[in-house]
Amino acid sequence: MNNNILGLHHITAIAADAQRNYDFYTKVMGLRLVKKTVNFDDPGTYHFYFGDEHGTPGTILTFFPWENISKGQAGTGMATEIAYSVPQGSIEFWKERFKKYNVPFTEVNERFGEKFLSFTDPDGLQLTMVEPAKVDTRSGWTTAEVNKDVATKGFHSTTLMLRSIEPTAKILTDIFGYELQSQEGNRYRFATNAVEQANIIDLLEAPDGPRGYNAGGTNHHVAFRVADDNIQMEFRDKILRKGLQITPKIDRDYFYSLYFREPGGVLFEIATDNPGFTVDEPLEQLGTGLRLPKQYEPAREEIEKILPVLK
Repeated sequence: MNNNILGLHHITAIAADAQRNYDFYTKVMGLRLVKKTVNFDDPGTYHFYFGDEHGTPGTILTFFPWENISKGQAGTGMATEIAYSVPQGSIEFWKERFKKYNVPFTEVNERFGEKFLSFTDPDGLQLTMVEPAKVDTRSGWTTAEVNKDVATKGFHSTTLMLRSIEPTAKILTDIFGYELQSQEGNRYRFATNAVEQANIIDLLEAPDGPRGYNAGGTNHHVAFRVADDNIQMEFRDKILRKGLQITPKIDRDYFYSLYFREPGGVLFEIATDNPGFTVDEPLEQLGTGLRLPKQYEPAREEIEKILPVLK
């Protein structure tokens, strides 16, 4: 089983204000800031990782908060929705919480037999709380206001909007081992049985949909999980044999990454479980200090002057 894609690893999005982003995900959503580091390509920008206690793959939503970036456009060739799994009966809690914090949300609806609540973060990123049909046994991170009976448990799924689903569906089925589970209208649900959670990808076919472009409030890429970098390289070979371009292995300090643009336009990443987020700070201190990639450590003083101070 471990030679398979193990569902979602993380999803990365773009925000426009570091403090606002931090406040929303830690205080309103009740997630743990697992890692506070910087963008490898732009060390004057934070890279936040929000998730559960351990930063378990399948729970991690990351952000590049570029200050004052303009608003992007969600559309085709992009992941347009991120869904969190929440306990049965907790959606009413989230509705009341969103009212309290003036978070825009829509009426509760149902999709594939599962109740869901759609809302947006302060940058307009589309998110959903889902009460899954199958009990989610994961334990969410809790806070004084978000207890275990209502806390998010990690990703339920993500939705990719595409002009045509077929080329992307072939990546999911022929390379990643996903299977088509069901269809509702123009939404096609794919899942892998290699893991029980964070294992769903919805493909939304929109032939005339607007092309998405990345900026504030949009998703940047979707990362799929593998157990280690040996298995990761096996997937690299499979992708090359399909005639697609893919990067060499890149060390991201907390995992190893490969990136490729799937035929529908979405940037995919394959990321490893190893070495994990405790490689440079202990579990109980995750996210409490600014961790820098080793190449930027000599410039720490200058970088800290540039980065916004979080309150």
